[in-house]
Amino acid sequence: MSTVSTEDTAAGTTVPPAQPPTDIVLPVAPGATTRRPVVGPAARFDDATEARLVRLDHEATAHVENKRPERTRTGYAADWNAWLRFCTDADLPPAAVRTGTLVAFVEWCWRQPARPPKPGRPPGRLTAPSTIDRRLSGVVVTARRRLKLQLAEDVAEEARALLRAKVKEMEKSGERRGRGPAPALLVRHMEQIAATLPRNTFGIRDLALMTMHFAIAGREHELAYLRVRDITEDPEGRGLIVDVRVSKVAPRTVEVPFGSRAHLCPVRAWRRWRAELGEDPDPDSFAFRAVHNRWKTVLKGGLDPVTIGDILTRIGARAQLDIRPTGHSPRRGLVTESSRAGNPDAVAEKQGGWAPGSKVMRRYREQDDGFKENALHGVL
Repeated sequence: MSTVSTEDTAAGTTVPPAQPPTDIVLPVAPGATTRRPVVGPAARFDDATEARLVRLDHEATAHVENKRPERTRTGYAADWNAWLRFCTDADLPPAAVRTGTLVAFVEWCWRQPARPPKPGRPPGRLTAPSTIDRRLSGVVVTARRRLKLQLAEDVAEEARALLRAKVKEMEKSGERRGRGPAPALLVRHMEQIAATLPRNTFGIRDLALMTMHFAIAGREHELAYLRVRDITEDPEGRGLIVDVRVSKVAPRTVEVPFGSRAHLCPVRAWRRWRAELGEDPDPDSFAFRAVHNRWKTVLKGGLDPVTIGDILTRIGARAQLDIRPTGHSPRRGLVTESSRAGNPDAVAEKQGGWAPGSKVMRRYREQDDGFKENALHGVL
């Protein structure tokens, strides 16, 4: 049977049989009399056009990468640099991202110091498992985006299985690598910190920074890039509305209600810091800014993400806490305290911008649920 062309035919015109299609044919419902639409193969162009299109593809990827948070770009760059060093040692091309090479990459990373050694200096501590896991993600993402490799979703599954086995061996032997996960900054910690903050501009800023960081379960860069215009009063007087525009995952809006503890209330703390910025601050200026060491005046420059973490570590050391808080501690702290208060996981996910069903967020909660969910309840 000949195949009829998909184009309409004029009366009395004979249409030559079309060649049997070799591309994809869309299915037609049983009994249908319409002709099948054919999806043609991808268009091919001359060499000059193809080269230009390839260049545009790479430029588009670079443009999107430049819009990522600086810390994410820096992390992916470090992961890819580690991969390039591995490829050099293993005499492999960088595009050889496969199941076997990723397993070998884990073995290689396990023997490497956390940072490249410098001439004349002793080697540092060995790479932490969490860093190796992140490197696997960084390599796969970079290979897909920069090299346009079509990689299977589970391309790193075997490599991660090997990493989990090595972690179990490490735990049995008592070996320690890295600093471990950031400790949770709890309400009792913030109580201690608030009692030791200086009664000046530094103290007002640091209290507002700490309580806001906790209230929105923020990442360091999210706090660093907040602008004055991003923090507004709720029209009904229920608290603050924080527009987190710069985020690792996606922008989000967080409602921050008044706290039951006036000295730790993020709304009251922000209002005091807002007054330090002046009666009519530039709405595009950074919400949290540097303070002059001597004159205690607010400067125009904002705080970078690293400084955000350093401030939390410093005020925690002043308060002589039983933990060493970092820039990730308030984020973990809100999840922990929210779980203890009986709030559902979905509430914390929305507050901190986690994806629904986030395994990372649940690990934060589960690490503190030993007393809340315990087989001894009602037994002894």
